[in-house]
Amino acid sequence: MKLHYDNQADALYLRLDDSKILESEEVAPGIILDFNEKNQVVGVEMLSLSKRTGARVPDLVELSGLVPA
Repeated sequence: MKLHYDNQADALYLRLDDSKILESEEVAPGIILDFNEKNQVVGVEMLSLSKRTGARVPDLVELSGLVPA
């Protein structure tokens, strides 16, 4: 799983695995899901993140439950 924030685009992208993306769908304004060949969600993009949260992204990030590899 990978998490990427693009400061210029104010977009957060969560990639769940490395399978090939075959289709994307905007399921709500500024929320895009990426699907693989099995129609599984493999990516989630959120646009205009700071407007949605009212906070700067570095202030929002909290990771919990991480298990070392």
